[in-house]
Amino acid sequence: MFPAENLRDWRGHKVIDQDGAKIGDLEAIYVDTGTDRPAFATVRVGFIGRHRLAFVPLDGATVLPDALRVRHDKRTVSEAPSIDLDGELPAASEPDVFAHYGMTYQPGTSGERRLARR
Repeated sequence: MFPAENLRDWRGHKVIDQDGAKIGDLEAIYVDTGTDRPAFATVRVGFIGRHRLAFVPLDGATVLPDALRVRHDKRTVSEAPSIDLDGELPAASEPDVFAHYGMTYQPGTSGERRLARR
């Protein structure tokens, strides 16, 4: 996996699925608070006037010359839990993000949040 600071440079670049279909544009990176490694990205999806930020895991993602390719297809990402463009992921919604992708959610050892925006 690539460092979070490098991914931040990709803000606004397109995010594509394995087939090369554009999902949307990269907005932010969320790191795992236990490891401080990139875990999820938010992708700007939707139509004009109805945009939102959908969460997609970065596990298995690859950087191409002009895009970030994720392992999940466009439909799965479009149906993922999302927040408003100026929103923040509530702590109570973190398990839903993981569950959508079939991932196990485990809060921090002291009950702290698992994801932090960088």
